[in-house]
Amino acid sequence: MIDLFILETCPYCKKVMAFLDEKGVKYNKIDITDKASEDALIQMGGKRQVPFLVDKDRNIQMYESDDIIEYLKTII
Repeated sequence: MIDLFILETCPYCKKVMAFLDEKGVKYNKIDITDKASEDALIQMGGKRQVPFLVDKDRNIQMYESDDIIEYLKTII
């Protein structure tokens, strides 16, 4: 399953979540207002930026909403 690090107020996060919801893709939403989630994001990606996608099945991690959506189009 895909993990998506987000902030609920982030318009770029909303864009990716809307795409996933529209396509019916199940994903694990991880809100970084939780300190442990924020720390995990920084440890994995190196910076505090959202959205951040983690696809463990394909060993993919990426920032940037447009890049995430383009990647998702190739796997769904």
